[in-house]
Amino acid sequence: MSAGWVAGVTRARAMLSRCLGVSGARDVAGAATLSDAARYLAATPYRHDLSTEAGLADAQRAVSATLLWHLRVLAGWQPREGAATLRLLASGFEIANVDDHARALSSAGHIPSARPYRLGALATAWPRLSRAGTQAELQAALAGSAWGDPGADSAAAMAVGMRIAAAQRTAAAVPQAVHWAAGRLALLLGRELFLADRPLTPPSARRAARVLGPEAVGAASYPDFLRRLPVTARWVLDGIEAPTDLWRAETRWWVRLQQDGQDLMRRTRLDSSPVVGAVAVLSADAWLLRGALELAARGGGSLEAFDALV
Repeated sequence: MSAGWVAGVTRARAMLSRCLGVSGARDVAGAATLSDAARYLAATPYRHDLSTEAGLADAQRAVSATLLWHLRVLAGWQPREGAATLRLLASGFEIANVDDHARALSSAGHIPSARPYRLGALATAWPRLSRAGTQAELQAALAGSAWGDPGADSAAAMAVGMRIAAAQRTAAAVPQAVHWAAGRLALLLGRELFLADRPLTPPSARRAARVLGPEAVGAASYPDFLRRLPVTARWVLDGIEAPTDLWRAETRWWVRLQQDGQDLMRRTRLDSSPVVGAVAVLSADAWLLRGALELAARGGGSLEAFDALV
């Protein structure tokens, strides 16, 4: 317990007022048009960077940008170790920036880069990575940073390598997030190895093995992969008997993230647990709203599939 966490935990609890929850997401999903859904969100904490005339991709990105803004605010109230934890938990935004930059580089300018997420103090190496002018330079910049060498300079290898590195670093440094990181990594490897039939580069395979074990990473078949997963990751794929059904595990992962986050928020100790819990709940809320926006864009729908989040 540390007095340095008092402000951070207090702010984390206050940040939950920014969530719309399942009730708000149902209102968004039930909108007759995407514009109606955007107008609803414009009167909520998700109005940041949101245009009522935005297309689906832009509206969903605005929701993600609002989440990032909330995490940046939360990080500013944390002691040093709390800010480092937030940086790890928010690493998906830097990965998204690198994904966009790598695709633009691989297209020789035919695909423009998306406007990068503004990371502020949550950046790990983005300012340096953004200056890479070729895919080889981008790989070298990653290799010289906390992300490590992805093992190849293709956009796909860098995308997978960064996600594996994020899971490995998070599992090692954030004990409350071990099951989230391991489960997310199991999902990623299930897709890459047994759905897309894409082998991992050696550096990425070594990092993945630190979380899932070498036997799971080296499994020759999907059933063998399931059998060899550690308990920290097996939960997310329990009952998922074919790689084509991995989409079901994706929803399960988000449901657990939200539920675990709520459990962490109930802890009364002044340490990192409520802060990690707040990040989980805020992230799950944004994910739910992105899905609700897609339903609105299709003319409106219901969220029965997400009743477990209530």
